[in-house]
Amino acid sequence: MNAEHARYADWDAAYVLGGLSAADRAEYEAHVSQCAECRAAIAEITPIPGLLSRVAPERAESLLRVPDAEAPAPEHRARVLSLAAERARRRRRAWIVGIAAAAAIVVATVAVPVISTQLRPPSTTIALEQLRDAPLTASVSLTDVAWGTRLDMICDYGSEGDAPADGWAYALVVVSDDGTESVLSTWRAHPGTTARLSAGTELPASDISAVEIRAVDSGTVLMRSSLDGS
Repeated sequence: MNAEHARYADWDAAYVLGGLSAADRAEYEAHVSQCAECRAAIAEITPIPGLLSRVAPERAESLLRVPDAEAPAPEHRARVLSLAAERARRRRRAWIVGIAAAAAIVVATVAVPVISTQLRPPSTTIALEQLRDAPLTASVSLTDVAWGTRLDMICDYGSEGDAPADGWAYALVVVSDDGTESVLSTWRAHPGTTARLSAGTELPASDISAVEIRAVDSGTVLMRSSLDGS
């Protein structure tokens, strides 16, 4: 850890929870654009405010309730953010559990900052190869996220050809390195239409060997792209 990174290593939580001043936020974003470690830290904890917002205010208040002699000081919110910013990176999971009850009560008033383009998780776009005579062209973008991989697909059905009244049924499938197959989503298509869908898998992109489009009725693989080069 270099000296510059050490200065900012504990700013990630305050940044995500909106606890930095405008000047500090601008200073931190300038640092983050050059620091992969801080970008990774922000990507890991960015989902937390959304998760905390699911906690009912009444539940959060009950978790924070203490005897009058130990009632929180007016600056309780600032202290929560300060404590969050001071926790050690190696205890991140413990911090997430500990802050959930306290931060939920203030999450409604906290504006989550918009993360700049440099902080967006990396993604890879692949074109699927046609394996059967089907009027399809498709591409899939794979994006690394905290819980695995998000897949965003665009699939065009040619304007020529016949289809049942309710369209042809297709499935988006991922194959893992150990051969396990998972159906992530299904849809129906008619000639001249474009399907756009997003799906997810707990597999990291590095553990996905192939992405496929299959016919639901027969299970036939119509399009495929191998990520492992096979």
